[in-house]
Amino acid sequence: MVVLNKIYTKTGDAGETALGNGARVAKHAMRVTAYGTSDELNCFVGVARLEATDTVDEALSRIQNDLFDLGADMCRPDMEKDAEAEYPPLRIADAQVSRLEQEIDAMNDALEPLRSFILPGGSKLSAQLHVCRTVARRAERLAVELATMESVNPAAVKYLNRLSDWFFVAARIANNGGVDDVLWVPGANR
Repeated sequence: MVVLNKIYTKTGDAGETALGNGARVAKHAMRVTAYGTSDELNCFVGVARLEATDTVDEALSRIQNDLFDLGADMCRPDMEKDAEAEYPPLRIADAQVSRLEQEIDAMNDALEPLRSFILPGGSKLSAQLHVCRTVARRAERLAVELATMESVNPAAVKYLNRLSDWFFVAARIANNGGVDDVLWVPGANR
């Protein structure tokens, strides 16, 4: 359990922060940027939950918890040393990716196939889910970039990839099952 008695520590005043293994790195380090973006995404999910119905809200609640798992995973480098750690580090599991896939398939089964690209919008919830989708894509790009430099859990990258797809399909569900999707009209304003 985490206990936070004091919120500010002053240990980051010089521009460094601690990773999950205790190592100190610059606050602008790629790893910090990657897991910081998953935290930003979690905030946008919290905003979307304000508009969500029970079923979507329950799914978004699970996603928020998963995003904390993802942050815990990403803030802990040196996956090859996991077995040596005093406490086993929390890592995103393939089962979390599979759950997203099952939810995407179930939602998508209720939708008509797309015949056009869609624009973010329609309902307020749909627009918020599209914001989540784009932030998830940015988090994924950063995780992929980090993986070119350091060890990253492959399941974490897969999770972010599926999560952006989940938000896309959920945004269509939030638009009256896709009926109220805003369709892109190529060259409409020429």
